[in-house]
Amino acid sequence: MSGPAGWRRLDGRVVLVPVVLALLPLVPTAAVMLVAGTKPAGVAAMAGIWAACAALLAVTTGLDWWFGSYRIGEERVELRKGVLSRSHRSLPRDRIRSVDLTADPMHRVLGLSVVKIGTGAQGDGELKLDALARSDAERIRAALLLRESTADGAADDAPDGPRDGELARLRPVWLLYSGATMSLILAVWGAIASAFGSFSELLAKFGVYRLVGEEIRAVPLWLAIGAPVVAVVLVGVLGSLLLSVELWWGFTLTRESTGTLRVRRGLLTQRSISLEESRLRGVELAEPLLLRWVGGARTNAIATGLSDAEGGKQPDAKTLLPPAPRAEARRVAAEVLREENFPADGFTAHPRAALRRRITWGLLVALPFAAAAVVAAVLGWIPLAPAAAVVPSVALLAIAFGVDAYRNLGHRLHGAYLVGRRGTGLRRTVALRRDGIIGWRFEQSVFQRRSGLLDVVATTAAGSGRCTIPDVRAGNGLLLAEAAVPGLLTPFLEPAPPINTREE
Repeated sequence: MSGPAGWRRLDGRVVLVPVVLALLPLVPTAAVMLVAGTKPAGVAAMAGIWAACAALLAVTTGLDWWFGSYRIGEERVELRKGVLSRSHRSLPRDRIRSVDLTADPMHRVLGLSVVKIGTGAQGDGELKLDALARSDAERIRAALLLRESTADGAADDAPDGPRDGELARLRPVWLLYSGATMSLILAVWGAIASAFGSFSELLAKFGVYRLVGEEIRAVPLWLAIGAPVVAVVLVGVLGSLLLSVELWWGFTLTRESTGTLRVRRGLLTQRSISLEESRLRGVELAEPLLLRWVGGARTNAIATGLSDAEGGKQPDAKTLLPPAPRAEARRVAAEVLREENFPADGFTAHPRAALRRRITWGLLVALPFAAAAVVAAVLGWIPLAPAAAVVPSVALLAIAFGVDAYRNLGHRLHGAYLVGRRGTGLRRTVALRRDGIIGWRFEQSVFQRRSGLLDVVATTAAGSGRCTIPDVRAGNGLLLAEAAVPGLLTPFLEPAPPINTREE
């Protein structure tokens, strides 16, 4: 529906979305109340109040729709909304860097999509159109991302590399790697714990807790402990697989002729996320410990306007490839960078002092566990033999993690990129464009100073804003920074005798 001067209203079906979502829980809630023993009159009263609230919501949503409008002009995208308190927001078209589409199950049933238009700037740099017909959303996305420079043939000046088209497509077997993704497993456990908390009184009323307690007392101790642990692990893995199916089903990564990387994914809630290549400053290969053990990894973008903070953009907005085989993750990273291969090998080793530091950290973390075992044995809470076994076990585990952290430590210069790798619980390999480095920081603790080490931090406007290469020999760290971005440190350096550029 068009208005004066090109103003248009959002799709009228958007009024149905919050109303239907508000009414959906009414039936299961009423059923639970009846099963719990609530009188029918009480259930009817609750349903009446619920329906009245839904009707009020329909009125307020309808008013918001009626008084809201948007306009796609030659120079700006504008949005007006509000009944009592009016707002008018606009974004310059020449600053638009992403147009993302999202459609949850209700929007999909109604044929709608939510359009999020972003400039890549932090803060108030996004405009949201909720919601438009799916065809209109796709048309607006194509129009806003089309660049005059592309039409003029500037795309021919792009760096040599893969042509436009599909870079990656999810294979269903890759979803098995999500079973080794601890973040998804923790999300499943958290949801189950929340559900138990919500229905705790109902479970207690039907004697579920009492029945479980009787079954536990009737079996041997090893089975009473082992069976729940196995069940929790299996439920977490199965839940993470189901969650990954919802998140990543139908995943495709495409490079478009407009100079945009587009990710499409989702089973129930479909998402289309755009990332302009001119904002790309590098890629990150993330390998959580469990995923690394099964040979998997995921590929993330390092780009301006993508926040790593929880309060920033969608957590998966930077994901270019979900958990997949490590070789595939490296291939996609190289395709995105327009390189022959991803520089994941041939790193410069760090000094042995870095190994000692990591083993020391590991032992300090293990110390409370060993102390707790000793105290428990002294107080008679546990037998002496298990306590005696805990102390060397946690010490060996700490040393193993320290050695692994040191083996994962490395850096190198690879063409136009500064590459750094670090971490053990989560190993990250970052390839950062050298022309995206805007400054350097050199951090040195008291203990690092005694060992002649320092952390080299490349500051950038993309991602978290910093790429840290820890525990480098002090002199070599300065040489690395100067070699990565020649001339940036020159005004601050003093002539010194030649330093061996090979790490010891």
